[in-house]
Amino acid sequence: MTHKTKGIVLRTIKYGETSVVVTIFTELFGVQTYMVNGVRTAKKSSAKANHFQPAAILDMIVYHNDLQSMQRIKEFKWDYLFDRVLSDVIKNSIALYMVELLQKCLPQPEQNTPLFYFCEDVLIQLDKANKSVTANFALYFSLQLTHFFGFKMNDDFNEQQNILDLQEGSFVKDQPAHPNFIDGELAMITSQLLKVMQPFELEDVKLHHDKRRLLLQHYQDYYALHIADFGKMKTLMILHEVLG
Repeated sequence: MTHKTKGIVLRTIKYGETSVVVTIFTELFGVQTYMVNGVRTAKKSSAKANHFQPAAILDMIVYHNDLQSMQRIKEFKWDYLFDRVLSDVIKNSIALYMVELLQKCLPQPEQNTPLFYFCEDVLIQLDKANKSVTANFALYFSLQLTHFFGFKMNDDFNEQQNILDLQEGSFVKDQPAHPNFIDGELAMITSQLLKVMQPFELEDVKLHHDKRRLLLQHYQDYYALHIADFGKMKTLMILHEVLG
């Protein structure tokens, strides 16, 4: 049986001489794995292979069988054709970070349509973002994504509660006995970022790249505390380099 669904490409692995195995976060079925044959055979097919770059947003007709671990795609085309996300080094690095973070969080396979629409929207917003917004985009995504997995941070920062306990996800008055916390200016900046509801508001958050690096590391630690076997993110070091 075929179904029409949108999908965000998470990972693509070459298979044989002509095919690819693609992991896609779909609108209808959550994370799915697809075998796509014949997209790497000739020059006329190279354009087809380009559709399966990580972060690409596709419109697909797929075969789906709940009893199978690997599905097939009948038809595919661009749902949204990026202007810069797949070609600009900085924006592509941020998109790859977002895709890796998403993949580490997603249960497989579980439909989560609100999360899909959120991810679709933020990728499109990243494509359109100016330089100031782009610089803070990974921070915004890292904080917002937690809302969908049950461990969002509470923005209860004030003069007394000014230490962010990463184990609890809340601001506290006293330094925790464990080492997993953020204090000082970085805690205040996190509170400011938590108030950002739309990406364009990131333009008002002025950060030096060193503070951005530290925050991204702290946020990775936060995920590792709340998601079993989270591990280390491969894209984080690349992101540090391209953001200066």
